Amino acid sequence: MEAETIKLVVTELIARDPAYATHSLSVPYPGVTRQRCDWCIGSPPSWDWAIEAKLLRMFRDNGKLNDNMLMRILSPYAAHRSALTDCTKLAASGLGGHKAILIFGYDYDDWPMEPAIEAFEALASERVVLSQRYQAAYGHLLHPVHQRGHVYAWEIASR
Repeated sequence: MEAETIKLVVTELIARDPAYATHSLSVPYPGVTRQRCDWCIGSPPSWDWAIEAKLLRMFRDNGKLNDNMLMRILSPYAAHRSALTDCTKLAASGLGGHKAILIFGYDYDDWPMEPAIEAFEALASERVVLSQRYQAAYGHLLHPVHQRGHVYAWEIASR
């Protein structure tokens, strides 16, 4: 789901600004086997931006609660490949002049994204330097379960 969404976003960005045309998806981390960065903007090997993205949706497409979702954002264990561990991996990597973490997802009446985002910021700030939070809301989606949400992003740097 994340990879497909990133492809759609990149296609839309290029349509709006051709400067985004120079990019690669699923870029290998230097010196690390089997780990890839979601999206790099610019040209290799000195990318302008290296970006990791995570999806936060508390419900599955069928409307059932996804109890494991917060693990994808907050887990401190590298094997879970969470947004939290992506921050430290990206900050330590040789990818890009700038590095960013992006979390996109859906809000629900009883399950807003904000508490999970605040928890992410608190934990990530202990491991890396986070910029201010950038965010944008979206809504009026046609999906019966996922109808509104947010995109959150931070530039990150090593401590």
